Amino acid sequence: MPVTIKDVARESGVNVSTVSRALNGEYGVHADTREMVAAVARRLGYRPNRVARGLVTGRSHTLGLVVSDIRNHFFAEVARGAEDAACRAGHDLILCNSDLDPDKQMRYMQSLLEKRVDGILMNSVSVLSRAQQEQLAAMGVAIVLLNRTAPRGVFSTVCADNRGGGRLAAEYLLKLGHRRIAHLTGPRHHGNMTDRARGFVRALSAVPQPVEPVMIYGRNDFTGGYEMGRELLARHPEVTAVFAASDTMAFGAIRAFIEAGRRIPGDLSVIGFDDIELAAIVNPPLTTIYQPKYEIGEAAVEILLRHADRKKPHAPEHRVFDVRLVERQSCKPRD
Repeated sequence: MPVTIKDVARESGVNVSTVSRALNGEYGVHADTREMVAAVARRLGYRPNRVARGLVTGRSHTLGLVVSDIRNHFFAEVARGAEDAACRAGHDLILCNSDLDPDKQMRYMQSLLEKRVDGILMNSVSVLSRAQQEQLAAMGVAIVLLNRTAPRGVFSTVCADNRGGGRLAAEYLLKLGHRRIAHLTGPRHHGNMTDRARGFVRALSAVPQPVEPVMIYGRNDFTGGYEMGRELLARHPEVTAVFAASDTMAFGAIRAFIEAGRRIPGDLSVIGFDDIELAAIVNPPLTTIYQPKYEIGEAAVEILLRHADRKKPHAPEHRVFDVRLVERQSCKPRD
């Protein structure tokens, strides 16, 4: 049978409440008693029952992380930052993949609530309406939205400057002399990708001779990028430059272009978004927009833990990280 707190109390010659306060570093326990209790607990091999303690304190020291697909390297790096921050704070992290399915996302939200998590980090599959935000807020758990801006919403948010990143991509392609440009992006009303598209389109329209890009929508994964790349070549073979809303989609599109005999960057210049590790080692290395993925996950947990402290209500916090252009070999000046 596992050693219980009562066993530690009996061996220590003190009551259960003293053992609890001693092991949890609470006030009211003499230093000698605290050391003696800790030594007995180590000798007996006592492990605290976190579930039982959570029933008393109302805290499980567990957080939930809902992303669309951890196989996307962007989410892998975000998750690592979130996990490291949670670990430093003595919390565990439960990972859930929504697969861009709103129903699956809500099932996971309910499941995490049943597990009594202290808070949830969520990369929502779509823009949340005010009613949806109020519904989630009524669940009674702290929620931070990842990679999404919602300055008038009820939740805190952490994201990169997506509009600024879209603008940087447009300005770069225009500087290279491209005028027949396409943008491959995720599903309509996707929040962060919608913001990238807005920044991109606005910058293209702000020049003396405005450029109207070809817009193609699809899934934010390798297969989605591949399918959009094939569609682009079939419908708009005149395009000379492509901005993909994620590096993963850019890799898929490049695969489609190469299969069709198009050279990168000789025939088509391609720029991505995220700067995941693979971007530097593919052939050719991908020009992309860098965003601090690890830091986004880390900051989201830090904000979430502040909100999870039920004794101190907090107003929503909104953190936006800067982005920058990383120039490699997938783009060239237009001849």
